[in-house]
Amino acid sequence: MSGLILKLGPHERVLINGAVIENGERRSRFAVISPQANILRLRDAVHPDEANTPVKRVCYAAQLVLSGDLDAGEARPQLLRGIEQLSQVLKDHDSRLQLGRATEAVLNGEYYQALRALRSLLPREARLFAAARA
Repeated sequence: MSGLILKLGPHERVLINGAVIENGERRSRFAVISPQANILRLRDAVHPDEANTPVKRVCYAAQLVLSGDLDAGEARPQLLRGIEQLSQVLKDHDSRLQLGRATEAVLNGEYYQALRALRSLLPREARLFAAARA
Protein backbone atom coordinates (compact mmCIF):
# COMPACT_ATOMS: atom_id res chain seq x y z
CA MET A 1 0.00 0.00 0.00
CA SER A 2 3.00 2.26 0.04
CA GLY A 3 2.21 5.54 -1.63
CA LEU A 4 -1.54 5.01 -1.83
CA ILE A 5 -3.36 8.31 -2.21
CA LEU A 6 -6.96 8.41 -0.99
CA LYS A 7 -9.27 11.14 -2.21
CA LEU A 8 -12.47 11.33 -0.21
CA GLY A 9 -15.63 13.26 -0.93
CA PRO A 10 -17.62 14.99 1.80
CA HIS A 11 -18.84 12.51 4.42
CA GLU A 12 -17.33 9.57 2.50
CA ARG A 13 -16.37 6.62 4.69
CA VAL A 14 -13.33 4.41 4.52
CA LEU A 15 -12.32 1.37 6.55
CA ILE A 16 -8.69 1.45 7.67
CA ASN A 17 -7.39 -1.53 9.64
CA GLY A 18 -10.87 -2.29 10.94
CA ALA A 19 -11.79 1.28 11.92
CA VAL A 20 -14.45 3.18 9.98
CA ILE A 21 -13.36 6.76 9.32
CA GLU A 22 -15.71 9.40 7.94
CA ASN A 23 -14.48 12.45 6.07
CA GLY A 24 -15.68 15.90 7.09
CA GLU A 25 -17.57 18.56 5.15
CA ARG A 26 -14.96 19.09 2.40
CA ARG A 27 -13.17 16.90 -0.09
CA SER A 28 -9.85 15.69 1.23
CA ARG A 29 -6.80 13.87 0.06
CA PHE A 30 -4.29 11.95 2.13
CA ALA A 31 -1.42 9.55 1.60
CA VAL A 32 -1.21 6.17 3.27
CA ILE A 33 2.42 5.52 4.13
CA SER A 34 2.16 2.23 6.05
CA PRO A 35 2.78 -0.52 3.51
CA GLN A 36 0.59 -3.14 5.23
CA ALA A 37 -2.44 -0.97 5.99
CA ASN A 38 -5.75 -2.61 5.08
CA ILE A 39 -7.98 -0.03 3.41
CA LEU A 40 -11.45 -0.31 1.91
CA ARG A 41 -13.63 2.50 0.58
CA LEU A 42 -17.09 1.70 1.83
CA ARG A 43 -18.60 2.96 -1.42
CA ASP A 44 -16.63 0.22 -3.18
CA ALA A 45 -17.67 -2.50 -0.75
CA VAL A 46 -19.67 -5.47 -1.99
CA HIS A 47 -22.52 -6.29 0.39
CA PRO A 48 -22.68 -10.04 1.23
CA ASP A 49 -26.10 -10.29 -0.45
CA GLU A 50 -24.63 -8.77 -3.63
CA ALA A 51 -21.81 -11.34 -3.92
CA ASN A 52 -23.92 -13.38 -6.34
CA THR A 53 -21.70 -13.53 -9.43
CA PRO A 54 -18.24 -15.04 -9.95
CA VAL A 55 -16.38 -11.70 -10.06
CA LYS A 56 -18.32 -10.28 -7.11
CA ARG A 57 -17.55 -13.39 -5.03
CA VAL A 58 -13.81 -13.01 -5.63
CA CYS A 59 -14.06 -9.26 -4.91
CA TYR A 60 -15.89 -10.04 -1.69
CA ALA A 61 -13.13 -12.43 -0.58
CA ALA A 62 -10.51 -9.71 -1.16
CA GLN A 63 -12.70 -7.27 0.71
CA LEU A 64 -12.90 -9.61 3.72
CA VAL A 65 -9.10 -9.50 3.99
CA LEU A 66 -9.15 -5.70 3.90
CA SER A 67 -11.84 -5.52 6.58
CA GLY A 68 -9.92 -7.93 8.80
CA ASP A 69 -12.68 -10.55 8.69
CA LEU A 70 -10.55 -13.12 6.86
CA ASP A 71 -6.91 -13.95 7.46
CA ALA A 72 -4.70 -13.17 4.47
CA GLY A 73 -3.10 -16.62 4.70
CA GLU A 74 -6.50 -18.29 4.41
CA ALA A 75 -7.66 -15.96 1.67
CA ARG A 76 -4.64 -16.22 -0.59
CA PRO A 77 -5.32 -19.71 -2.02
CA GLN A 78 -9.05 -18.96 -2.23
CA LEU A 79 -8.42 -15.74 -4.15
CA LEU A 80 -5.88 -17.32 -6.48
CA ARG A 81 -8.27 -20.19 -7.20
CA GLY A 82 -11.10 -17.70 -7.90
CA ILE A 83 -8.90 -15.63 -10.22
CA GLU A 84 -7.84 -18.80 -12.04
CA GLN A 85 -11.49 -19.79 -12.52
CA LEU A 86 -12.28 -16.33 -13.89
CA SER A 87 -9.38 -16.63 -16.33
CA GLN A 88 -11.04 -19.75 -17.76
CA VAL A 89 -14.02 -17.62 -18.83
CA LEU A 90 -12.69 -14.09 -19.34
CA LYS A 91 -10.22 -14.68 -22.15
CA ASP A 92 -10.05 -11.25 -23.81
CA HIS A 93 -6.84 -9.23 -23.56
CA ASP A 94 -8.13 -6.55 -21.17
CA SER A 95 -9.60 -9.08 -18.76
CA ARG A 96 -6.41 -11.14 -18.83
CA LEU A 97 -4.42 -8.01 -18.02
CA GLN A 98 -6.62 -7.21 -15.01
CA LEU A 99 -6.58 -10.82 -13.81
CA GLY A 100 -2.79 -10.80 -14.08
CA ARG A 101 -2.67 -7.62 -12.00
CA ALA A 102 -4.99 -9.15 -9.42
CA THR A 103 -2.87 -12.30 -9.22
CA GLU A 104 0.34 -10.31 -8.80
CA ALA A 105 -1.28 -8.14 -6.12
CA VAL A 106 -2.48 -11.18 -4.15
CA LEU A 107 0.95 -12.78 -4.37
CA ASN A 108 2.46 -9.54 -3.04
CA GLY A 109 -0.11 -9.23 -0.25
CA GLU A 110 -1.60 -6.07 -1.82
CA TYR A 111 -5.27 -6.87 -1.40
CA TYR A 112 -6.53 -3.35 -2.14
CA GLN A 113 -4.77 -3.44 -5.51
CA ALA A 114 -6.21 -6.91 -6.15
CA LEU A 115 -9.69 -5.61 -5.36
CA ARG A 116 -9.21 -2.65 -7.71
CA ALA A 117 -8.16 -4.92 -10.57
CA LEU A 118 -11.06 -7.30 -9.95
CA ARG A 119 -13.63 -4.50 -9.67
CA SER A 120 -12.64 -3.32 -13.13
CA LEU A 121 -14.06 -6.62 -14.44
CA LEU A 122 -17.55 -6.00 -13.03
CA PRO A 123 -18.89 -4.07 -16.07
CA ARG A 124 -17.62 -6.76 -18.43
CA GLU A 125 -19.24 -9.46 -16.32
CA ALA A 126 -22.53 -7.53 -16.30
CA ARG A 127 -22.42 -7.25 -20.11
CA LEU A 128 -21.79 -11.00 -20.45
CA PHE A 129 -24.73 -11.83 -18.20
CA ALA A 130 -26.96 -9.36 -20.06
CA ALA A 131 -25.97 -10.91 -23.41
CA ALA A 132 -26.66 -14.40 -22.07
CA ARG A 133 -30.17 -13.35 -20.97
CA ALA A 134 -30.97 -11.77 -24.34
